[in-house]
Formats: sequence, structure tokens, C-alpha cells
Amino acid sequence: MENNYQNAVDLLTSQGKFYINLGLDRMFKILELLGNPQDKLNCIHVAGTNGKGSVCSIINSVLQYSGLKTGLYTSPHIFDYTERIKINSIDISKGDFVEYVFKICELADKYEIHLTEFEILTAVMFKYFSDKDVDVVILETGLGGRFDATNVIKKNLCSIITHIDLDHTERLGNTRSKIAFEKAGIIKKGCPVFTSEGYEEIKNKADELDSLFVLVSPFEDTSNLSLKGIYQQENLSLALAAIRHLFPNISEASIQEGLKCVNHPCRFQMCAKNLIVDGSHNPNGAMALRESLDFYFPNEKRCFVFGCLKNKDYKAMMDILFSKGDDIYFYHFNNKNSCTISELQESCIYPSKVFESLENLPDDSLKVVCGSFYMLNEIIPEHLVH
Repeated sequence: MENNYQNAVDLLTSQGKFYINLGLDRMFKILELLGNPQDKLNCIHVAGTNGKGSVCSIINSVLQYSGLKTGLYTSPHIFDYTERIKINSIDISKGDFVEYVFKICELADKYEIHLTEFEILTAVMFKYFSDKDVDVVILETGLGGRFDATNVIKKNLCSIITHIDLDHTERLGNTRSKIAFEKAGIIKKGCPVFTSEGYEEIKNKADELDSLFVLVSPFEDTSNLSLKGIYQQENLSLALAAIRHLFPNISEASIQEGLKCVNHPCRFQMCAKNLIVDGSHNPNGAMALRESLDFYFPNEKRCFVFGCLKNKDYKAMMDILFSKGDDIYFYHFNNKNSCTISELQESCIYPSKVFESLENLPDDSLKVVCGSFYMLNEIIPEHLVH
């Protein structure tokens, strides 16, 4: 196979790779063959149901503004896989991405290590950041925490656990307490943990590992933060509590300047006049979106474009988001687990139409595209997001 970007993507998304298989043995094996690059990195590790990407992006921006060389690992991507791995906010080049993906897949095949897509990407990230000598890695978990592929680091600068809610219950448990236990798996011995919710499971794990437990109140002023959404106050408070603890020499002026440059696409993002894009993909995310719409645009007529994966509670999401009088358009996107139009219409109590294009939406409404990250690149032109 020729080593080009499309072939690397085809390799990642092939049937043998595109699945979830929680557990750390495969990661430890491949990373040992790569020289254990994860052990050479200083990581801030972030888990949670909602908000972890925003927290990572805030920390990345402030640390980068203060002169540190940052590595940022987030998921999912909107347009290209390279968006997931950044140094100083610049995506890994497609050339480097291809080189690392093929190197790791060839090594895995040679030693019969059956890696998933996310495991390959995580191994690429650790090796790339190690090779490039980044100062700090801001590391977002993919799913859960305890058995997530990112959780192969022996220690970290700190752990951060954001808001916890019911999502991926088939893998993480069907109560918030069970999910909190899984997220607490990223806490490391003697390394502080910051969280905004007082779950016993997190406190007990911190006590067990002799780790400083910091419960953060959402009190920070968001006026300089480039990210919008009323839920960002909690995310900002978590991020700044960690920064001030770990990097006491960073001045308040640098922090405030760094907040102006935070970039986290498709999270309550005003992409064009009267067009908001939000990757809310579970009921908690839908509630955060609805509250922000009610706060910032209380009197605007709303037009929703909504698509969702079948394994999400899309009926609950629609009940939260939609009101009588809203224009509602449904979209079936290119994913085998995407809800069909009829599935969405059957679960929606309001009349709806089939989405065709942004140009066909009513001009006099606030347009809101939401429901799944996986559909955004099919609806939103890339230049509107970046």
C-alpha cells in the first residue's frame, strides 16, 4: 500500500481497526516497542463526559501564550484526523501523520498486536510529542478513563475530571457513580486531581493514592474567554485552578491574554451570521446548548438541523432542544450508526423536514446545527469553522 494520507485514513477506519476494545495491554506492548515515549512526557490528563475538550483547549492556549511548547491531543476531529494532534496549536502535518501511522501499524502487525483506531492514534501522538520534545502534553481521554488508551502514563502533572453525566453507559456503567469510578482511573499516585463535582468515587481514589483532591467552584470571570456558552464558566474554573497550581509563575496578565486566543471549533461556535454549530451529542450537551441559546438569544426564532447516532438518547435530546414553533430539519449522515430520518421523525413530537442545504433554510431564523460531531463536516464548509 502506498504511504499517502488517504491510505493512512483507510487503514485506520478499516473493519479490523474501527471498533472499541477497552484495556491497556495492547498499548503497553506497542509503546514498549516504540521505546515508551509516554514516560518522557509531562502530561495534564483530562477525563469527563462533557467539557473536557474545552478544558484542554483553554489550558493549551494559556500555556502556549506563556511560552511553553504544548502538545494537544483531543477527539473527535471535524474535517481531518490531523486536527487531533497539535503542537503549539498547529496540526501534525499529513506527511508526519502518514509516516507515524504506517510505522506503528507495521510494527503492530509484525508482533501481532491488534490495535484499534484510537489506540493507533494515541500511539502516534505519544511518539510524535516525544520526538518533538514538547514541554507539556494536554491529554484528553477518548472514552472513560481507567481503561482508556491514554491511561498508560505512570504519573502526570495533574488529573482533571470535568462534568460527569450518563453517556456510553453500555461500557462505563448506568449510574453517575459508576461512571465517576471509571473517570477516577486516571488519578495517579501523589499527583493532584481537580474536579468540579464531589463524587465519593473520585475523592476515595485520590485518598487511596495520596493525591491532592481539589474541588473547584465555578466562579471565574469568562469575559475574556473566546469560547461562548454559559457552561464554559465551570470549564474555565477547572482549567485555571490547575494552571495556577502547576505554573504559579504565569502572570494573571498572560492568563487573560491566553484566554482571548482559545480555539475549540464547533462548540457553541458562531460560524456565520445567524449560524451556530455545536457538537452536543448527549442529553447533557443538549441541555447546555439549550440553556446557552436561551441566555444569549432568548427572543430569536430558531431553526435546528439535527442528526444523531443511534446509540445516543436522541429522543431526550430532541425533547430538551426543540420547542413549539421551531423549524426542525433532520439529517441522515454518512455513518453506519446514523439515525435515519424516519427514526428521528418518529421520536419527535413536532413537525419536521428533511435537511438539504444551509442555503435552503429560512433566512429569518437563528440556525443551529447540532446532534453529532460526525455529521458536521458534511454540512458546514471548513472555512466557516477555522
